[in-house]
Amino acid sequence: MKDINVLNRAWWKEGVIYQIYPRSFKDTTGNGIGDLQGIIQKLDYIASLGVTMVWLNPIYESPNDDNGYDISDYRAIMSEFGTMEDFSELLEGLHERNIKFIMDVVVNHSSDEHEWFKQSRSSRDNPYRDYYHWWPAEKGKPNHRWSFFDENSDAWKYDAQTNAYYLHYFSQKQPDLNWENPKVRQEVYNIMKFWADKGVDGFRLDAFQFVSKDIEFPPFPEGYDDNIPSVIKYHGMGPHIHHYLREMYNEVLSKYDVFAVSEGAGSTLDDAHSIVDEDRNELQMVYHFEGTDLVSSLDKCTLKDFKASFTKWETSFENKGWISMYLSNHDQSRVVNRFGSDNPKFKDYSAKMLNTFILSMRGTPYAYYGDELGMTNIGFTEIEQYKDIAAINGYKKAASDGENLNQYLKKLNLLSRDNGRTPMQWDASNHAGFSKETPWLPVHENHTTVNVANQEVDQNSVLHHFKKMVALRKDNLVFVYGKYKIIQKEHPTVYAYSRTLDKQKMIILLNFSETVSSINLLNLVQCKEVLINNYDHLTIEKNTATLQPYQAVILKF
Repeated sequence: MKDINVLNRAWWKEGVIYQIYPRSFKDTTGNGIGDLQGIIQKLDYIASLGVTMVWLNPIYESPNDDNGYDISDYRAIMSEFGTMEDFSELLEGLHERNIKFIMDVVVNHSSDEHEWFKQSRSSRDNPYRDYYHWWPAEKGKPNHRWSFFDENSDAWKYDAQTNAYYLHYFSQKQPDLNWENPKVRQEVYNIMKFWADKGVDGFRLDAFQFVSKDIEFPPFPEGYDDNIPSVIKYHGMGPHIHHYLREMYNEVLSKYDVFAVSEGAGSTLDDAHSIVDEDRNELQMVYHFEGTDLVSSLDKCTLKDFKASFTKWETSFENKGWISMYLSNHDQSRVVNRFGSDNPKFKDYSAKMLNTFILSMRGTPYAYYGDELGMTNIGFTEIEQYKDIAAINGYKKAASDGENLNQYLKKLNLLSRDNGRTPMQWDASNHAGFSKETPWLPVHENHTTVNVANQEVDQNSVLHHFKKMVALRKDNLVFVYGKYKIIQKEHPTVYAYSRTLDKQKMIILLNFSETVSSINLLNLVQCKEVLINNYDHLTIEKNTATLQPYQAVILKF
């Protein structure tokens, strides 16, 4: 990598994160569920991608109401996944390959089967009572709060044992922890220290924008509605969140060579900056939802909106703070279905194009397992096929609200989280080499062609393109720290932008359509080299580049 003078360099800015949903990566025990030994078996594959960090979704002890995001013991490994010895072996194997490990920390809520909550609900005078949010029923029902996974969208659950309601922003089995209680906060910091002392390199803070609440729980102002923008605005970024973050920084983050990223960034750019700007001494990276939320219905977003969103965030964080760059994760359906095309003619091209985008933008890129292959939605058509609590309870709510259930199923078919959780496609064998037994979620039928074994030997595969993009980013700091500038933002089908750092300049051209598209750029003929091209040709005549459907090119100037 060329040595360029850049202020505030950091390893977590220059890395590439590979996110693994552990239930779906590789099963070694024959129970149909991925496990830590399965990841250990595939460490050389992960290293071959060139990624420098691995983020695992929660692997703690859990009753699995929300696939591990309901934690019953923060210092134990879920038995389905393995043992603490397996975890130590995994961590050592990653570090031997110069890959760092990111731990998912879920502390807005715990499981209702956590010992804290068992104690808390046992009596009103229990020492753990104030570890959670309780509302005595004799005061009447508390003011409305939203729940993401409740079939009635009601975050208050009545508990007869002490004649009180407890708060749950997610499922009824995920009671919210009371961060107003300093004992709770100290418990969390001690948990983080426990894992940092084991060698964990970073933390992803799940749903963290919701931890601070106004514990008087007043009614929301006029104009509030149960839609996602309102929920983020009125439930998130509570009155003491920055105090908690600074305390976490002082207690944990400043004492280890780690970074922490918050899932969620509030509802404004100012909110996001207030979390991660360097002089705040809070977190190091923010993970916002605006880009992925562009596709939230059967109507896909326009390229105009896509450009506007990513340009807004890129330019806002040009000089201060740091963001994540991603298009998919465990809470999303497959990226090809949302932003590309699953048409067999264009699927691979669009997958390569989307990976080119993620890996050429500013911000730390996150690659979700299977996206390096171009994995696609599985295509469930009946509610009985779904395992995700969000889909199941959402369907119940749609039924009770009298919605058109056929339309709701079509929406799930496109957007359900289960689409992004199907087993990793290793080869063309039964169950795609994921397991010898029936997996917890079905394997996509296209695994006979879309799999690692096939793509490793095909130099034109989505996998090889991904590896090439990762290597290019790692070898050129311009893709990490370079200035971003959009080009011809009104172009209807091409997303064009430049990345510039010192004397290095790259221009990225991405055709987000199934049609041939042309773009005229001044001095295009001065291009010195085509570094990336997902086709075997590129047509440039004078200063006009003609791009094939979903063509992606990176030009060096």
